[in-house]
Parts: sequence; C-alpha cells; structure tokens
Amino acid sequence: MVNPGGELGTSVDSLTKQYSIIAHNLANINTAGYKRTVNSFSRELLSLLSDVQSEADPEGQINIDSAVDFSQGSLLKTQRSLDLAINGKGFFVVETPGGPLYTRNGMFQVNLQGQLVDDEGRMVSGTDGPIIIPSSVSFQEISIDEGGDISTTAGSLGKLKIVDFKENESELFPAGKNCFGAPQGLQPDLAEKAMVRQGYQENSNVNRMEEIVNLMTVSRLYETSMKLLVRRRENSKTIIGVANS
Repeated sequence: MVNPGGELGTSVDSLTKQYSIIAHNLANINTAGYKRTVNSFSRELLSLLSDVQSEADPEGQINIDSAVDFSQGSLLKTQRSLDLAINGKGFFVVETPGGPLYTRNGMFQVNLQGQLVDDEGRMVSGTDGPIIIPSSVSFQEISIDEGGDISTTAGSLGKLKIVDFKENESELFPAGKNCFGAPQGLQPDLAEKAMVRQGYQENSNVNRMEEIVNLMTVSRLYETSMKLLVRRRENSKTIIGVANS
C-alpha cells in the first residue's frame, strides 16, 4: 500500500507538538518559578526548513526529545514577607494526597488553620512537619533567613524543607500547577547550597524573543511540510489512477 505521508506525516505531528510546547512556555512567561520545556530536534530546524522550501525530500523524520530547563530565573523584589525565592538549586516541597510535589514557586500564604500553603492551598513542608503561623502573628513580623528558618520576635516557627535532586534532577516530570513529581523510588536530599530570599519571587526562565523565533520557525516548517504532504498525496493518487486504468 502506498503511504504518501510516511515519515513526513510523523514530522508534521512532531511540529504540532513542538508548537504547543512553545505556546505553553509563552503563556507562562509571567508565572513565578516556571521552568520552560525545551526540545532537541534530530536536525537543525533551519536546515530542514531549507530542504522543504526547495521541495527536496527531507531525509528521515523530525524527532523531538523533551526536557525541562531547570536553570535559574531572575529574582524580582516584591517586599511581601511570604514571597520566597530560592537562589541556587533546590525545590520547595508541597504536600498532596498523592504524595509530595516540588516547586520553585514560593508565593505562599496562610490558610484558615494557620498553615503555610502555596497558591493552590497545598501545605508547604517544613523539616519537622507543617509550618504553623499563629493568628496572633502579623505577616510583617515574620522573618525568614537564607537557610529557611522562620521566626518572629517571639521565637522560631520552624524551618522550610528545601530539597535537591542533584544529578537526578532531569528525572523529574511536570505534575501540573507549576509543580514537578519524582519517579517512584527517587528520593531527594536536603539542599545544601540553596539560599532563601524573603520578599522576592523567581521569575520564569522563559526567554520571550527566543520562544517567538522558535515559534515562527516551527510555523514556517509546518506550513511548508503540509504543502509537500499534500503534493505527495496528489502524486500518489495520480500514480494509482494510472495503474488502475
């Protein structure tokens, strides 16, 4: 059976996936602590674009390997006492019914039970359990040092649990709501070099111009690949018609 799409059709599917990933990165450019998803193609995009624009058959197909870019985002000063950023490698830990998740988004708040939670209402882990902020304590009184120790003039309120996966960081996977999950059996260590910055938030590490250029390149590749795919199908119909006549 003639397959007019073949590897080119698979490449079109890969380009569609790549477009969605870039669009998602751009949509989260202002999300605190967001880490962009990057993809490596099996060939340089511009080289392939040149092939399809010249109507030459590209060799092979476009293969995309996705990975999360965990590089540090810039720090933005907010002066809000429960806005926290990690300078260096590490993650805050939030508790969910399905187990702990890991995030770089430190825009925290206090729920009705006095527990420190993230913007989804999930409890933020301390090294000795949940962190409780007494109702008698105003947020302005809370002091959090670079090691994650939380205190007021009345004494200690606990210490943030900040973990590091070191060389296994690449095994983390997006778990939604700006969090990452870890494969079963992979346990982090307490972060040794991470420094907590109170009154700051970490910006997304998405580079707007880079993503826009990538989006334009993928769009052009998709358009020209679709034209080539349509032409191949028309040629196949002609060949089949001649063979049946």
